[in-house]
Amino acid sequence: MPLLAPVLLPTHERWFVESRPAGDWSFFFSPLPLALTAAVVVVTVAWRFVALRVRGPELRVLQPLEQLVPWVPRLLGIHLGVALLALAATGAFLTPSIDHLDGVVGASLLLLEAALGVWLVTGVRLRPAAGLVLALGPALAVVAGPVALGECANLAAVAAFLLVLPPSADAHGAVRATPAQLRLALLLLRLGVGAALIVLAFSEKLTNPAMAIDTLERYPALDVFALVGLDVAPATFVAVAGATELLFGLLVLSCALPQVAVLVAMVPFNATLLIFGQTEMVGHLPVYGVFLALLVYGSSPVTAEAVRWLPRADLRPRRSAVGDRSQVREGGLVEVGQG
Repeated sequence: MPLLAPVLLPTHERWFVESRPAGDWSFFFSPLPLALTAAVVVVTVAWRFVALRVRGPELRVLQPLEQLVPWVPRLLGIHLGVALLALAATGAFLTPSIDHLDGVVGASLLLLEAALGVWLVTGVRLRPAAGLVLALGPALAVVAGPVALGECANLAAVAAFLLVLPPSADAHGAVRATPAQLRLALLLLRLGVGAALIVLAFSEKLTNPAMAIDTLERYPALDVFALVGLDVAPATFVAVAGATELLFGLLVLSCALPQVAVLVAMVPFNATLLIFGQTEMVGHLPVYGVFLALLVYGSSPVTAEAVRWLPRADLRPRRSAVGDRSQVREGGLVEVGQG
């Protein structure tokens, strides 16, 4: 199943075709989607089981990326800010599919979105800006419903990260984080992006095959099976594409072997730019920022363990409370001791 990840191209159908309501659970509960979902869960569990036996970064050749660790919050702020600015400039509210806001309320929301985009790009006191981005969630739910809110959880993920770990006021925004701060910020980042991908897998594919098939018919280049000479039924393609997007979401939640997971995911997320262009790039900017953050933190021996951390009862013996501590290297890198 991981081998399917670079083959199938994840796309946001609502950005490019007429939106249709999800809820066709009869498709999901048919044999193929159920079997693929079960396989995805097994792969995710096995992936994390194997990954937990790998100490530190799995791809040592990427370790020079650790030099970017102090500036990841600043880079995430820029990604989110540019995305909000571009969306507001095109008349879209938080997602390219919500572009029908009219009247004073609609104009006010777009102006607020643009102002927050400028604020985030400046890098100045971003904690309040991040809080305001999160506060836009209820407005999105009112305008487009709770499903749209789930589909945009990647924006909330970046905002939540910046709420916990905003750029500093000096050293060009370099951050010196405690281990607890870093673990919480990364956990919120993964939860949001993973949730968004899982919601999209169901709302646009696994319980919405009609819209997914409509997208495939309008953009036949998405059918990569045809490119290799395989004649696959549209329903089969939708089931496999949905399962692949679900796999991405679960792997982000787990974030085991983050370097490999991100490099694999970057292939299809970038390949869709050739088909959908600017709209796809703007909509995915926060995701690109998240991938960069996970890749950078996952490439540092100091922070790699924090990337895949999950809150749970740790039954392993620990030397002492002093074993989980932080030190700061020159340049602002975070030392995370794991006892």
